[in-house]
Amino acid sequence: MPHIAIARLWFEGNSFSPTPTLRAAFTGREWATGPGALAAQAGTATELGAAHAWLGAHPDWTATVLRCGAAQPGGPMEAALFDEWLAEVTAGLRAARPDGVYLSLHGACVTTDDPAADLTILRAVRAAVGPAVPVVASFDMHANIAPETATLLDGASAYRTYPHVDMAATATRALALLARALSGAPRLHSAIAKVPRVLHSFHMRDAGGPMADTWAEAAALQTGPVLDASLFGGFAWGDSPHAGPTAMVWAEDATAAEAAASRLATALTARIPDFAVTLPGPTEGLAMALAAPGGLVALLDPADNPLSGGIADTPGLLALLMEAGPPVETVFAFLHDPDAVAEAAAVGQGGVFDRALAGQVTAAFGPPVPFRGVVERLTDGRFINQGPMERGTLVNVGDTAVLRAGKLRVIVTSAKEAAVDPGFFALHGIDLAAVRLLADKGKNHFRAAFAPLCSAIVEADFPGPASLDLAALPFRHVPEAWRV
Repeated sequence: MPHIAIARLWFEGNSFSPTPTLRAAFTGREWATGPGALAAQAGTATELGAAHAWLGAHPDWTATVLRCGAAQPGGPMEAALFDEWLAEVTAGLRAARPDGVYLSLHGACVTTDDPAADLTILRAVRAAVGPAVPVVASFDMHANIAPETATLLDGASAYRTYPHVDMAATATRALALLARALSGAPRLHSAIAKVPRVLHSFHMRDAGGPMADTWAEAAALQTGPVLDASLFGGFAWGDSPHAGPTAMVWAEDATAAEAAASRLATALTARIPDFAVTLPGPTEGLAMALAAPGGLVALLDPADNPLSGGIADTPGLLALLMEAGPPVETVFAFLHDPDAVAEAAAVGQGGVFDRALAGQVTAAFGPPVPFRGVVERLTDGRFINQGPMERGTLVNVGDTAVLRAGKLRVIVTSAKEAAVDPGFFALHGIDLAAVRLLADKGKNHFRAAFAPLCSAIVEADFPGPASLDLAALPFRHVPEAWRV
């Protein structure tokens, strides 16, 4: 009867965000231990949902569930909180003495004093359990993977989809590798091959393009001795010494692992030009969106996308809409501004709201935008994800307000959670069938639920923490030769 330990730290750090990620970002989303941490995710399309299902399907397995934490991407994680998580997990591992370990990690965690926090986790976990206990992990495909990872794990797998709708499937693959190790099978060989370049993630979607083509090659390699061939695009805004794309292969034969990893890294390298991206400017992007075929159209601000570590506070998109005075029903999603929500609640539904919005965290991306309108709706910010990404999970964006000025509605929230699910808009009483323009601080993940609903999706080049111009970023840890 195998007894395993489970721990999770799912966080992607944007090194160039002006604000660190503090405890509240985790406690407001996921910060739990014990069986309840899994039970809360039962039936959801998440890694912990998959772990709950795995244990249910394997009643001879038991588990100690250690600290499981997750937060939306953001500025570097507070170092003291990371140290607390790591100390709790390693102490729990030493006490539990598990037969095996499953880790749910993002792979692009940075803290205020550690640019390679996931590697720190793997080293500490290995030290806590010793060399004989198998340890496996699941990763986001935007992980910045260190070559040393191959020596610290006994198996791993990465998301195959972007938008990430296969989180549960990835965890299941990792747990299957753990089951193999616990069965007494010979230890797998791993090979990791890095591509020395930092790439934009715009063209990493699995629906088509250079990453999709390389994923097809990886899938074809998973035969015979190769049990898992994973690709990582890396996270360009995480200033890590291990940034950039990676091929990671787990195989029963060392030669097969090395050959497959080398082949995939070569394939990615050959496609580097295909990852280059150009976007229209804000004014051109708005014109393109309004000129699109009838129905719902989306104008996206990827530079302040919360799922790339944006702050949901930059003023560019809102200023554009206010200046243009959109001639069609328009919804802007969203601004993270607890003070604005409190002021809206104070004047009440139907009351006049007169206050500058955006640019509250920093003026680096532009000044605040004057706004005068009415409070159309107030909510408690709780909804269930309806779309394919993290389907079934409870989301809490804190108290929220919908503000209206003419044909423009602006959603303001007390907590920062990306507006990439139809449930977010249903919460705010918005019938998307009656909306022409949806202006969203989003990027590729937005497409998971909204590509089928939109006649066109236009991304434009706005200033923000995840800006298009990687060459302008003040990298400190990414090797200079790898920078754009």
